[in-house]
Amino acid sequence: MRCHCDEDALIPRPRGSLPKVCAVALAAIAIGGIVFWSPERLLGWVAMVILILTLGPLLHGVCLLAEEMMHHANTRYRGKALLNHVLPACGLGGRTLLAAGLAVLGLYQSGHPLPHEGWKLVILASCLYALLKSLGVLGPSEVEVSDICEGRKMNVAHGLAWSFYLGYLRLVLPRLEDSIATFRAMHQASGPFWGRGSRRLLILIPLNANISHKLEDEDDNINFYDNLPNNEIDRAGVRGRVYKHSVYRVLDEHGKQAHECVVEYATPLLTLYNMSQESSAGFGEAERRQQVLLFYRTLQDILEHSLECRNRFKLILLNDEEVDDPHFLSKAILRHLEQQEKEEFCLTPPPHQEMEHPSDRTSSEPSINHDWHHLEPMSREPTLMISLERPQPLREPVEMTDYYRETR
Repeated sequence: MRCHCDEDALIPRPRGSLPKVCAVALAAIAIGGIVFWSPERLLGWVAMVILILTLGPLLHGVCLLAEEMMHHANTRYRGKALLNHVLPACGLGGRTLLAAGLAVLGLYQSGHPLPHEGWKLVILASCLYALLKSLGVLGPSEVEVSDICEGRKMNVAHGLAWSFYLGYLRLVLPRLEDSIATFRAMHQASGPFWGRGSRRLLILIPLNANISHKLEDEDDNINFYDNLPNNEIDRAGVRGRVYKHSVYRVLDEHGKQAHECVVEYATPLLTLYNMSQESSAGFGEAERRQQVLLFYRTLQDILEHSLECRNRFKLILLNDEEVDDPHFLSKAILRHLEQQEKEEFCLTPPPHQEMEHPSDRTSSEPSINHDWHHLEPMSREPTLMISLERPQPLREPVEMTDYYRETR
């Protein structure tokens, strides 16, 4: 396995509107050709094509409606109203009926009504469409099914990501800083601890979803140190359900410098891996890899928009293309720790800006007793200072003028 540095080249992006643009371009070319060759028949031909394309789905919807009303009206729809739920579910919505009605109206307004042979063609094409659609010949492609599932959040990965967030991360991440502070206080007597490391929860997401229960079994540069203090939360009828994290020491490639961090695998990946091992789940290796990528993208988006979890986590995506490096996992963790240390946090105290004392000036220099603003700091590099304290509410304005004091 290896860590993919450019995650944008690996994570699938949401599908865009390029198919719609291509369809509009093809329709414009076809209509332009008809306008050029026979503009007087444009309205009639367009109306006839729209009628065929809408009447076919309507007939197929009638076939679906027969199945739903006879066998699933009570179990799937719980006796709901026919017009509000069953008809739209079968594709017999108002927009399709409206398009068919406008097509019929366009045929009569075109001045070239269809002959009997034309109506026979419309009916035959519509019935054959319903037949081929029912047989699956005109069924949606895999791309269309994937687009629908991603757009409506219907994938397995979406459910697992939301379950992982709502059932675990949203509960433990807000308590992580206090747990680390307590842990450091408990181990302070044993020597300096957590000098270099991350105060975030590092979540490992391997693409093959095959995770180990002990990190030291995969990389001997990773050593288990201890567990953070337990978090006990009343959850789903269980009093004091225990949530815990493990602290690891990750050594560099020379085995000398140690970095402390709280790291664990994303446990929902076990579900994906076990599903791919069960034939009844219908979940192959290719589908599993795709779901892992969607899980990563969905979880990243959820956590970035969560005020309780923001800046308290780091997702590490692990690619499984290479397995030769025995220290791959420790290198991947250290790479993210170094990046975080350089770009996000300033853990060292800011340098002191020395002020020049007035007594150090010569007698020829002007007095600074009344010109305090002439005090200038010595040349220093600009320093970014980030407060790690929790934000406090703003104080209410206090009236301090002399007039206010006299009136009191």
